[in-house]
Amino acid sequence: MFFRAFSVGALFLALALTASANPPAWLKSAASYPSPAYARDVPAVVLHDEEHVTLGTDGKITTRENYAVKLLDREGRSFAIARAFYLVSSGRVREIEAWLIKPNGSVTTYDKKSIIDVIADADDVYNEGRLKVIDGSRDAQTGDVFGYTVLSEDSPLFYQDIWQFQGRLPTIVSRYTLSLPRDWTASSQTFNHADVQPSVSGNNYVWELRNLAPIPPEPMSPAIVNLAPRIAVNYSPRSGSNTVNRAFADWIDVSRWATALYDPQVVIDDTITRKALELTTGLKTEFEKISAIGHFVQNLQYISIDIGVGHGNGYKPRSSSLVMNRGYGDCKDKANLMRAMLKTLGIDAYPIAIYSGDPTYVRAEWASPRQFNHCIIAVKVSDSTISSTVIDHPALGRLLIFDATDPFTPVGDLPDYLQGSYGLIIAGERGGLAAMPVTPPDADLLERKIDAKIDASGELTGRIFERASGQSSTAFRSEVRQLSATDYRKAIEGWLTRGATGAKLIDLSMDDKPRDAAFDLNVRFATPRYGQVMQGRLLVFKPVVVGRRNAVALTEKERAHPVQLHSRMMKETAVFSLPEGFEIDEMPTPITLEAAFGSYRTQFEVVEGKLHFTRTLETKRAQIPSSEYESVRSFFAKMLDAEQGAVVLIKK
Repeated sequence: MFFRAFSVGALFLALALTASANPPAWLKSAASYPSPAYARDVPAVVLHDEEHVTLGTDGKITTRENYAVKLLDREGRSFAIARAFYLVSSGRVREIEAWLIKPNGSVTTYDKKSIIDVIADADDVYNEGRLKVIDGSRDAQTGDVFGYTVLSEDSPLFYQDIWQFQGRLPTIVSRYTLSLPRDWTASSQTFNHADVQPSVSGNNYVWELRNLAPIPPEPMSPAIVNLAPRIAVNYSPRSGSNTVNRAFADWIDVSRWATALYDPQVVIDDTITRKALELTTGLKTEFEKISAIGHFVQNLQYISIDIGVGHGNGYKPRSSSLVMNRGYGDCKDKANLMRAMLKTLGIDAYPIAIYSGDPTYVRAEWASPRQFNHCIIAVKVSDSTISSTVIDHPALGRLLIFDATDPFTPVGDLPDYLQGSYGLIIAGERGGLAAMPVTPPDADLLERKIDAKIDASGELTGRIFERASGQSSTAFRSEVRQLSATDYRKAIEGWLTRGATGAKLIDLSMDDKPRDAAFDLNVRFATPRYGQVMQGRLLVFKPVVVGRRNAVALTEKERAHPVQLHSRMMKETAVFSLPEGFEIDEMPTPITLEAAFGSYRTQFEVVEGKLHFTRTLETKRAQIPSSEYESVRSFFAKMLDAEQGAVVLIKK
């Protein structure tokens, strides 16, 4: 699906009023742009996307946004929505207007009665971020142009900004303008595109790109934020004054700023001390104690209540004593509480600001807190703690990295969407940017054992035992916790029938071991007519009974963007008891595939009249450029072909 970079989950109906007010000149001009021909699945084209930011001498920022989109099909109607974000504590939307222009030139104008004001994140209990919304999608049709203008004001927390030139939609004109007071200056860095330099006239800086092609979604692709061109902008007085905690020279500078917010919030009281002692009494090892504290904090309810965001409180945790007393908190609250509890045990820890999403988003070249949206923790450990999530920091020593917010990933593991990312270790002068660990493939292992019997009619009966570890266990754990018992059973049945048509689930049991990052699944099944009887003397069946959990869908012959692979491993051993009076006539040829990003092997062996089939897949965390796409596609295509191979039995 194509979408704009900033979106909300719900759509809101608005009252559209036909009025005499004419659209502004910029919108009329944009509506007249000839749009190129695009692929049929492109639902809309952005004709004009502009943001003009003005910093006043009073320190306030005024932003005018002009946006116009042409709808190319019925799906494009969902883009006929205007949204204006603001913070209650520091900003306001002074104006928001929208227009819908028909191909015949008639205009629908949306006035103040069309505006709806909603919370920006419906999942938050309270959030100072709000949206003013005008929804024209109900009135819009193919060929229409929807445009809006927003005038807002705010107080900047940092003298830094980000402009993403497009979302997935093609964009004709994208422009970011920055107007500064006298004796101020600006600079920028460009990501995901050749360097974009501003045109400068006096104190006005203009960055512009034109005729940007659509960015279609592709499987196993980087997130849109790592594909769409964007600029990171810094601005400050030429004298360098008045920039303390608003502009940053390097990552140590950011660490110092964040440390001043975090350290005072580590408040240890009797409740925290007692709870830490209660959780760790009788535990012997350092890792066991950290795991016990982590498990407790992880299971506190996640609730986000954002107050004073415009004054920096979005980056500041609540005091650890308050979080313990109330029993809930957001990511930074949880990391802060865990830090306090560990401190009572004599274990040091440090918060880490990180981006939750695509692990390649954060760029080391731009020192800014604006690159982060999440908080995890680094726990200082001795040499006795061995884990694939430990990093060696030049100033802080051995650090165990853990996400206390993720309810499914225990201490000793790390969500795959954080692995390899840059994170800001908040530790004053000793902190700074550091690469997060990447667990090896065998730490994320799915081991499957199948014991099955096929009879002369082709019916296959048997058991499947799966043991998932690492991030594989996280996927299993989240599925069983988030689905009802009935829906979970249906999900397992669906997995069975995708590999064996008509399979029936007879029995199902699970054993979740979250502290060990493990999950066991036991399945008993039966599949009538799994094998095909031919000529009354041949029996043909596939030894691959069930599909891989992490299917790879690389079917397109060409690709525009890199392929992202995760670090993981799958090992399967299947043992088939053969029907009386039959012997093996043909078996698939074993294959071995080797590549820089992984390997795949199959093997067939007859032991004491039973067929033993094994397959192993290992992939390494990698980002393969589109220029090497064919090697990746060929690898997985050969693997898929191998898994379609059949065994032929013949009557003796």
